Amino acid sequence: MAEPNQNIMEKAEARFMEKQKKTAERNQATAEYISEAKARTIKTEKLRALRLAKEEADRAAEALNPVAPKKKRAAGKKAGAA
Repeated sequence: MAEPNQNIMEKAEARFMEKQKKTAERNQATAEYISEAKARTIKTEKLRALRLAKEEADRAAEALNPVAPKKKRAAGKKAGAA
């Protein structure tokens, strides 16, 4: 009589261990996903700051050394036009 109860307990314990294993794997995957998302956000913020600093430096350099506008060519009449 103790045999069937022990068999049921073993099955229940095996199911419990399997659920614990799946939960641990899911928690690890979630932690990795969150870590990658944070790293991506930090990298994006760093790149944005670098881009904005470069644009500001370019604007400052342009203000110190303005580029002369190009002269437009005069539109002349063609000799063969009536």
